[in-house]
This record gives sequence, C-alpha cells and structure tokens, in this order.
Amino acid sequence: MTPHLPIPTVGADVSGPDAANRVRRAAAALTSNWVFLALVVLVVAFSVQAGGTFFDADNFRNILFNASGTILLAVGTAYLIIGGQLDLSIGSVLVFSQVIAAKTIVAVSGSAESGYPDAGATIALGIAVAVVVGAAWGLLNGVLVTRLKIPSFIITLGTLGMALGLAQVITKGTDVTGLPPQMVTGIGMRQVLGLPLPVWIAAAVAVVAGLVLARTQFGRYTYAIGSNAEGARRSGIKVTRHQVVLFTMMGALAGLAGVLDVARYTTTQVSGHSADNLVAIAAVIIGGASLFGGRGTIFGTAVGVMIPAVLNNGLVIVNVQPFWQTVAIGAILIVAVAVDDIKRRQQLRAS
Repeated sequence: MTPHLPIPTVGADVSGPDAANRVRRAAAALTSNWVFLALVVLVVAFSVQAGGTFFDADNFRNILFNASGTILLAVGTAYLIIGGQLDLSIGSVLVFSQVIAAKTIVAVSGSAESGYPDAGATIALGIAVAVVVGAAWGLLNGVLVTRLKIPSFIITLGTLGMALGLAQVITKGTDVTGLPPQMVTGIGMRQVLGLPLPVWIAAAVAVVAGLVLARTQFGRYTYAIGSNAEGARRSGIKVTRHQVVLFTMMGALAGLAGVLDVARYTTTQVSGHSADNLVAIAAVIIGGASLFGGRGTIFGTAVGVMIPAVLNNGLVIVNVQPFWQTVAIGAILIVAVAVDDIKRRQQLRAS
C-alpha cells in the first residue's frame, strides 16, 4: 500500500508526526462514534420489526458468539491497515493452523475408548501449535513483503493459495475429525458469566490491542508508519522490523481464531473460510480506518464487526434472504472507501 504524508488540519497542532497522528486518531474516533450510532439504529430497527425474537438475551449471546472469531481477525487486520499494509491470506492461514492443531490433538490425545485421559494438556498443546503455526505464516508474509519490496496484497494473495493448498494436501480435502469432546465442553461452548468463553477471549484480545494501539509507543509507531513510512524511518523508527511484527501478530491471531473455530465444531472447516479476509477488511474500514493507512481504532473495528453480525442475524429473523447481507456490506464498504478517499483529497488540497 502506498504511504502518504501526514495531513495537517485547520486549527490543529501539526508541529510534528505525533500531532498529525493525534489528528488522525481523533478523526477515526469521530467516525467510530457515527458507526456505533448506526449499529444502535440497526438494533432498534430489528427489535421493532421482530420484537422479542431479536431483542432477547439468548439472541444477543449468539450474535456475540458468531462474531468472536471475526473480531480476532479484524483486530490483526486493523493493525496492518493502520500500519499501511494488507493481508489477504488470513482465511487460509486460519485453516492451515487449525488443520495442524487438530492433527496434533488427534495424534496425541488417544482414542475415544480410552476416554482421552490427557485431553486438557492435549488441547492446550493444540492451541499453542495453532498460534505458533499462524505466527510463522505471518512472519513469512512480513519477511517477503519487507525484503522483496512487493506490495503486501500481492504477497499475501500468493500465500493465501499456498496455505490453503497445503491444508488440502495434508487433509486430502476432508475435515479433521475425532477430536476430544472436551474441546467443545471446555472451550467452545463453555459459559463464563453468561457468555461463551470464545467471546471473552475475543473481548480480552480487543481490549488489550486497543490499549496498546492508543497508549503505547508501539501504537504510535504503527500510526506513524502507516501515515508516512519513509518519514518514520528517518525519525529513527525501525520500520521493517515493525512491519514484520504486525504481520506476525496477524498470523498468530488467525491461528487463535482457527483453533477456537475447531473448539466450536469439533472439526476443521477446510472450505469454510474463503471470505474471512474480506469480512475482516470490511469491518476495519466500516469502523473508521483508512485504507490508505495511518488512521483507525480498535473500538471502531469491533463496532464494524458487529454491524454485519447484527445485520445477518436480523435478516434471518425477519425472514429476509441473508444473501442481502453480502449486498449491503459490499455497498457499505464501497461507500466507506469512497468517502475516505474524498476526505483525503480535500485535505491534500487544503494543505
């Protein structure tokens, strides 16, 4: 993705990169507030249309549960987009990671006849394997992007095919089964304070990621690199290393999302994640991030994830074909990118 110069804003202190980054974060926060208002309007509209069927604690629990994996992917995608990069391979990395994790668990957990005596330790090992394998793919993406100087969407389009193809080679195109049922009872469907454990895991990751992005040097560097990579490099930021870390984080989160997906279904989903990259990117952009880098928030990203989740759930309840969700999200994404581009051009002219 092409980096661009920090954009001054009338009345703002633009004496340095930090001031420009503060302006961008403020703009993203304002957009996030409007998006949150849109989410509230959606909830109210479906509540009026469907009554108690939609506005029900169990239904909201299902919405959050369904969105938990997407939130993990969207958090990593937000960091990359804010940092001026893009990863199209996350769905395939998720699938490859969960396949390796599932194979590992099946290999060391024993048989159903034995009662899976070491299921807890085996599942913990599988989670660690998924995260490490995902991080390895992210590291590969980061090294290839930074060393070969090829746009990230090209590199990750290539690794998308590599990861998915290898997963299909390993599984011969069939899903891995025979995992301990404790994966579902202990993780996938386990309730903590009234919510499934994967929801709490996704929420914890989002909160920590949001604090790191907003309040730490790592977050400031991410904004600075996305705004102007060359300027960040001249100011002493190790841009290449930072970008590699961002890709590695993305891969690790994809691995975690993959193993949580296995915990939900007790099987892999080799052919079920082809659109994950588009969903995650759409959530980040809808949540107020700029596809040109340097702007965005984790709060906005989380709200951006919830909009399609609520939309899909509400459309099903009111007996509208859920395929309209794809139409609506595609249209919203185009509008969001178009508006962002218009604002960027106006600010460039004003500067």
